[in-house]
Amino acid sequence: MSADDDRPASALYDAFLEGERVDDILVYLHEEGVGTMGELLEIGTRVDDGVVLVLPGKEGRSAFQQATGLDAMDFAGMAMQTDGDIDADCTGGTCPDTDDKPEEDHYVKFVFAFAEEQNEGVGGIYADGDVIHGYAACACGATYSDKWVIE
Repeated sequence: MSADDDRPASALYDAFLEGERVDDILVYLHEEGVGTMGELLEIGTRVDDGVVLVLPGKEGRSAFQQATGLDAMDFAGMAMQTDGDIDADCTGGTCPDTDDKPEEDHYVKFVFAFAEEQNEGVGGIYADGDVIHGYAACACGATYSDKWVIE
């Protein structure tokens, strides 16, 4: 759970998806890439095929780097180069690089995401409401990004 919030991890996850945790980072890790889920479940939320962590910004970026070996902002910059579709719950997506690879090679290994408050001055989708920015890595090696207005 977040250092500044004593709500259960699942409540923090729900609040993030609703746009209420704009200072936090969401990290999704597929179970194939996690050695043992036990310790992560003390601070995260178990989902169908992995775990979701919602942590304060700096702590979230650090957790992402520890889990993946990648700097969060470097990863986001790399993933931003390719548009894709990330599920609204940030635990899956549709890899844009499916041409020459079997379907079983395509599942989301991890996601780094953050929410941004509505900003009418910026325009575009930012004028329509709070926006989630998601960056995903597929098991095939592709990285991609997506952003959407929170419903």
